[in-house]
Amino acid sequence: MQTEWLWGLAGGGLIGSAGALYLLVNGRIMGASGIIGGLVDGSAGSQWAERASFLVGLFVVPALLALTFVAHDTHATSNLVVISAAGLLVGVGTRLANGCTSGHGVCGISRLSVRGLAATVFYILAGGLSVVLFRHVLGVI
Repeated sequence: MQTEWLWGLAGGGLIGSAGALYLLVNGRIMGASGIIGGLVDGSAGSQWAERASFLVGLFVVPALLALTFVAHDTHATSNLVVISAAGLLVGVGTRLANGCTSGHGVCGISRLSVRGLAATVFYILAGGLSVVLFRHVLGVI
């Protein structure tokens, strides 16, 4: 019985719930790139502890869950050059789009934001084209 899709559904539900809770409690959008950006460029001001706690949670919670649940193969490449280039491109893309998947995709679309919808369409399209190019044409992932 194929049940892998349940993990995606559960993860999406957790991200959506976290985004809603963050908006209700703080009155701000839960966009990871904006939270990180505020720490990096110093604009976080008095919110630095909240932002740092959020980032710690992004790393600690999955690590704890990995200890609890059986690991599944992600089919990710082990090529560090490809992983580094992908991370750099994602970082540049989030700055160009003024937000990331959590800000535009999860929080933006749920608020019926035209900007969030447009950004989401373009990054999904770019991701699909990247898979076709890098996996099927170039064979590097």
